[in-house]
Amino acid sequence: MNKLQAMEVFVQVVDAGGFTRAAENMQLPKATVSTLIRSLETALAVKLLHRTTRQISVTADGASYYERCLRILSEVREAEESLSRTRQSPSGRLRVDAPTGMASEIIIPALPDFFERYPDIALELGCSDRPVDLIEEGVDCAVRGGNLTDSSLIARRVGVINFFTCASTGYIAKFGRPTHPNELLHHRCVNYFSAKTGKIYDWDFTRDGERIQAPVPGKIAVNDANAYVSAGLAGLGIMQMTQSMLAPYLADGRLELLLKDWSTDPLPIHVVYPQNRHLSAKVRVFVEWIAELFAGMPEMQIKASARPSAATASL
Repeated sequence: MNKLQAMEVFVQVVDAGGFTRAAENMQLPKATVSTLIRSLETALAVKLLHRTTRQISVTADGASYYERCLRILSEVREAEESLSRTRQSPSGRLRVDAPTGMASEIIIPALPDFFERYPDIALELGCSDRPVDLIEEGVDCAVRGGNLTDSSLIARRVGVINFFTCASTGYIAKFGRPTHPNELLHHRCVNYFSAKTGKIYDWDFTRDGERIQAPVPGKIAVNDANAYVSAGLAGLGIMQMTQSMLAPYLADGRLELLLKDWSTDPLPIHVVYPQNRHLSAKVRVFVEWIAELFAGMPEMQIKASARPSAATASL
């Protein structure tokens, strides 16, 4: 039995809450994971996990051993990465999750630079607007938009997303062009709902100290950035889009800006990773690269007029 591998498997089983998920995360057969855990318990002469048909739980001895495994594995990684740092070439598999639109419009086009710097990293980029559980799904770090609610994660703010109101030329020709947010009550909008809670997000507008925040009417709501853009291009309603996603459609004339003198609240962007894990060299360089990437994009910074202090009104 490879003791270090068995420790890594044990930690992954505890984190993932089961053998099947741990096996998927480590890309190992489930039978191998089960065998390694049994061999580890035999070698230690203690029971590490309580097993039932529905779930596993950690014994008192298992909890103590888990904490020791974390420290040992962290020290092993530090020893390995001290050599990696001298070569300036972090290596290995890196699992990252990012929102669909941000991944396709910003991160993926910039990846040639990342791989030129770090050719020994193999990136697995999950693109989804669904909030993932980093521990359960074996994700090393994630790029997330919005206010963070998970206090178990370490977060680094790297930028913001600024939104602009727009609609297709076909929609404007059929329904007209609103000149004030209050007029949206008489229009159709493409709404966006949370993949986690199902709640449809409000829209907000600010101008010269006046602030409006409220739900807007619409015939359709989606929870994916690509579907959102498709709905707007099909003329299903007015949208609020990021500059990076909007630019090509403004250029080819398929979309037009609306309510240009009104701004919306910027959405904060963070890179997050679990706090109970050693920050490996490959995660560290990815976080630094993302921060550098966003810092070089003026559209990812807060606009001067983005957050004036004002009372909130309703549509």
